[in-house]
Amino acid sequence: MATKRKSKGAYMISAVAEMYEIHPQTLRLYEREGLLRPSRSEGNTRLYTDEDLERLEFILNLARDLGVNIAGIAIILQMRERMEEMNRQMQGFVDYVRTEMLTHIQQQAPTPGLVPMRRTVVPPATPIKKR
Repeated sequence: MATKRKSKGAYMISAVAEMYEIHPQTLRLYEREGLLRPSRSEGNTRLYTDEDLERLEFILNLARDLGVNIAGIAIILQMRERMEEMNRQMQGFVDYVRTEMLTHIQQQAPTPGLVPMRRTVVPPATPIKKR
C-alpha cells in the first residue's frame, strides 16, 4: 500500500479515516481489538502518530489486499512483534560476542619483536589398499 502521509505529527481520528478512506468506527474497532494503540490528548482525543499510521497501513494491507480477518491480523502482529524482539536480542548477543572476541584478541596480542611462526600441516597418509 502506498504511503499517504504528508508530514510528521499527530493526526486526529477524522483525518486518519479520511486519509485511508475508512470509517472512524473501524479505527475504534482496531483500537478495541488491540491492533492500534493511539495516544490521547488531555481532552481524550485519539492522536495517531506516524508510527501508528505505518502500523495501520500494514493492518489495511492484510485486511484489504490479503483478506485476513481481525483475529488473523492480531496473530500476525503478535508474531511480528516477537520476531522484532528476537532480532533485538540476537543483535545484542552478536554485539556481546564481538566485544568478547575483540577483548580476547587484544589480550592475546603478540609481544613486540616476536614473529609468530607458521607450521605446515601435513595430513596423514592414506593407506594404500592391496588388491
